[in-house]
Amino acid sequence: MKKLFLLIIIGFSVSSYSFAQNETYDPELAAEVDADEYGMRKYVIAFLYRGDKVDEYSEQERTEIQAGHMANINRLAEEGKMVMAGPFFGNEELRGLFFFAVESLEEAQELTATDPAVKAGVLRMDLKEWYGSAALMLMVEMHSRVAKTEI
Repeated sequence: MKKLFLLIIIGFSVSSYSFAQNETYDPELAAEVDADEYGMRKYVIAFLYRGDKVDEYSEQERTEIQAGHMANINRLAEEGKMVMAGPFFGNEELRGLFFFAVESLEEAQELTATDPAVKAGVLRMDLKEWYGSAALMLMVEMHSRVAKTEI
């Protein structure tokens, strides 16, 4: 009987702890970043792979395509559609990631199609839905505060 009583007490303690309100919760910020009750939201991650047409372009053409690629990233970030992007080190097939703040794969596909590197076949993207911290929405603002030089 003592064991049963102890288990009941522990169970109530754990359950009340698990559902305790976060004392630092900011409802205005949560609404701004479209957070659910757990502080999470849906994103679509684009895995960027080397495209089939990389070798069809001269170094100068690839430089111009890359400049357009970077301008597109900056535009999408300014529009609040991209919260994080970056390349991987090395020269493998998997080149980088985009984190889109969108609700559907279709919307991410439309945004992906605006990228000059994708249009040129220099990059191709594989899209996956992801559930992560809504705080990632603050990344663009925070990045601008720590970047001494713009890309």
